[in-house]
Amino acid sequence: MKGAPFNALNKRIDIEDYEEIFTVDEDTIEDRIENLRDKQIVKCRRKTIKSGNILECEIYPIRLDMGKWERGKKKQDGRSSMAQKNLNLKNAVKHFVRLVNRNFTPEDIFLHLTYDNFNLPESYEQAKKDVTNYIRRIKRYMQKMRLGELKYIYVIEFADTEGKKVRVHAHIIMNFSDRTIAEELWARGRANSRQLQPNESGLKGIAQYMMKQQRKDSTKRYTPSRNLKQPIITIANNKVTRKRAERIALNQNTAHETFEKMYPGYQFNEIKVKYSPFTSGVYIYVEMIRIDNPVTTKRRLDI
Repeated sequence: MKGAPFNALNKRIDIEDYEEIFTVDEDTIEDRIENLRDKQIVKCRRKTIKSGNILECEIYPIRLDMGKWERGKKKQDGRSSMAQKNLNLKNAVKHFVRLVNRNFTPEDIFLHLTYDNFNLPESYEQAKKDVTNYIRRIKRYMQKMRLGELKYIYVIEFADTEGKKVRVHAHIIMNFSDRTIAEELWARGRANSRQLQPNESGLKGIAQYMMKQQRKDSTKRYTPSRNLKQPIITIANNKVTRKRAERIALNQNTAHETFEKMYPGYQFNEIKVKYSPFTSGVYIYVEMIRIDNPVTTKRRLDI
């Protein structure tokens, strides 16, 4: 991880904390200007996350008066444990999306595995055992055919977001291109597969779909293979000044020019700008795609 924290206090802060604090939009341009020009903001931290062809940039303030930020966070933390569960789920989905974008391509497949009435598992653990055995069969086939090492990530849906039991099924992404064999090797019911189809956000859509039924208090969200590569994350404290962050936040229609210059070789997709009811400054999120995989699309401003 590149870059160094501005001071010892900032070692305690990460982007998950900031995303919890910066949650709202200001009502007027005057409110925004007053919020952004707080002199306690000495500079901004830039976090860059690369996941395959997708690049994300997160910009958030480094402050002198950290006590003010801490009070704001404590105030929010005191509302309920549900806020923390929401944040945990949000971060789990985000990391899942990044893992999928980092490790899988259009040559890989998405599978929907279902059960017939004779093989319905009675527990999540049994369903996981079934999927594990299925993956072993895929691995044996790949070894026999000398197709390399299997990479996969899967989600088992046993209950909906409210905890009510649903007909169990599994979603899997794997780097195995033979759809016919993949479907034949599932012996517990029906299997349907299709090629992965990235768009301007890579594979975010299919990844979010796989995580859609996850409960906020679940600890069994997804299972990745151990050979998956992690997103590449770098942090810098000297790339974006307070004034530059202010200009970006107030002129979002020209943000594509700023970020395409900041990250040569990448095409701008979207920007999100958020403010906080607890502290001043701004949180900026930008998504981009590598230019050798451009997707022509209308620029979106999710403000």
